[in-house]
Amino acid sequence: MTKNKSRPLALLLLATWLIWAGLAQAQESANASGGDATGIGGTVAYSIGQVVYTTNNGISGSVAQGVQHTYEIFTVGIKETELNISLTAYPNPTTGTLTLQISDYNNEKLAYQLFDMQGKQISNGQVTAQQTQINMNGLPSATYLIYIVNQENKKVQSFKIIKN
Repeated sequence: MTKNKSRPLALLLLATWLIWAGLAQAQESANASGGDATGIGGTVAYSIGQVVYTTNNGISGSVAQGVQHTYEIFTVGIKETELNISLTAYPNPTTGTLTLQISDYNNEKLAYQLFDMQGKQISNGQVTAQQTQINMNGLPSATYLIYIVNQENKKVQSFKIIKN
């Protein structure tokens, strides 16, 4: 009679895997909300809607344990270039011609870019004086974005314009 030597090895591998799978657990929870609370005594992260948790009480307070969650802080928005000028766009809402007014204009090389709300560029042009006229007569009634950019194509300022 011959013994099957691979069977004990397979059983050993299966038992090792089952033990490892039982020990390897990830934190998981379906929460409605959560956040951080800060006070004189410190900061705590909390979850709303977590079904299972435990509470530990002590002399100086209590702590409710549960699933820990990480968070990341992102900076979003347009970083506008610093210039010592003041820009305004009027009339807003407009029916036809929009005036771009620049106070303290010192012949900076600026341009404008006109976009619709889908991000399609409608028109562009150079800003050559304190007042620049932008013709919007042929455009449908909608909301538009105008970006004022410098010679390196960096945004200096932006406006949301409504055309009636």
